Amino acid sequence: MANRFDAIVVGAGPAGNAAALTLARGGLDVLQVERGEAPGTKNVQGAILYADALERVVPGCRRGAPLERPIVEQRMWMMDESSYVGTHFRAPRGEGPPGRYTILRAPFDRWFSEKVREAGALLICETTVRELLVERDRVVGVRTERAGGDVHADVVVLADGVNSRLAVVAGLRPELRATEVALAVKETVFLERGTLEARFNIGRDEGVATEMMGAITRGMVGTGFLYTNKESVSVGVGCLLAHFKATGLRPYDLLEQLKSHPAVAPLLRGGEAREFAAHLLPEGGYDSLPGMHGDGWVMVGDAAHLNNAVHREGSNLAMTSGRLAGEAILKLKAGGRPMTARNLSAYREALARSFVIKDLHRYRRVPRLLENNRQFFTDYPELVNHAVAKMLQVDGIDKRTKQREALRAFRDRRGLGGLAGDAFKLWRALGSRGGR
Repeated sequence: MANRFDAIVVGAGPAGNAAALTLARGGLDVLQVERGEAPGTKNVQGAILYADALERVVPGCRRGAPLERPIVEQRMWMMDESSYVGTHFRAPRGEGPPGRYTILRAPFDRWFSEKVREAGALLICETTVRELLVERDRVVGVRTERAGGDVHADVVVLADGVNSRLAVVAGLRPELRATEVALAVKETVFLERGTLEARFNIGRDEGVATEMMGAITRGMVGTGFLYTNKESVSVGVGCLLAHFKATGLRPYDLLEQLKSHPAVAPLLRGGEAREFAAHLLPEGGYDSLPGMHGDGWVMVGDAAHLNNAVHREGSNLAMTSGRLAGEAILKLKAGGRPMTARNLSAYREALARSFVIKDLHRYRRVPRLLENNRQFFTDYPELVNHAVAKMLQVDGIDKRTKQREALRAFRDRRGLGGLAGDAFKLWRALGSRGGR
């Protein structure tokens, strides 16, 4: 292996692959380092793939990528202990290519990585990057665990995930805070294909994504999900790491509770759980974003905390940031300009013009709102479910009386001031432009 490259990409997830592919197709000599046995062996995600972001990196990706099911129906459930109130949106197929798909990360990452290798990048797996090489406050390469493992480059792309110990040790970003990351756990439960399609009311080439909140997180800030694959479903739940630490609750117990919920258990009945995984997710939003560039380096994907927790979007932000970083580097190389912090600010500026930063900025107040107002995960799901159950019950009591009882229950639980305050907080966080 050569000891010098134009660019080194650390990590082979969606962000790292998007960056490496962009750079390699632009004619640069690229080294990509992955500590897993192969791309995808250690990567965890729900997983929803946003095809537009991938299409901008791999044109025509829908024809060859190992996609599971295009999502034709989105379900959103607000749950109490035994019921849920939800909304469904279902769009017919045929009006343009699908925008979202379920995927399994292992085969998808292998396919994506193969595209990177076809473009000419050198991928080395089962190799850990121990530290960044720094000379006169400039990143000039990486030190791997291999013998003679110092490798130099004009620029290093950090795509090594939410932990990014390389960036922390090098002082490029602070340590993770438990209030800014969620711990999510998931199982892949296999079902006979016909059974799965009958239970979710979908055709052979259709999928459903269900997002859940409420009693399933036992008062902690978090959500659950249930996604259909070809012959399996991905079911999981995640909550703020700080709340797990404070309560002592175990993530796996939360997952078992979700799987046994009366609304979920029938969908999983008879299935075989074959895979279990856990993963940290960046949840701090705009105000937790670290510096994303410096002398000789850029940071992309989860390493840069690019995750939209409000809309449950991550892979599209990862691939977009990887592509934009690659494009910024290519422009600098084409112009013969050095990889200084000032010049690499073009990457951050491109992010700011994209949906990535615009969306994160719009919802910048939401993480703190939810962290400090757990009633949105406890009181309101219970009250809403109780009110709907009463209104639908035919028992000789007139509907006006039931409406008054429901309103009284909300007032007794939260108080008039609390209700008004909660409504204002939500409006301020979701309806404003994200300023302080």
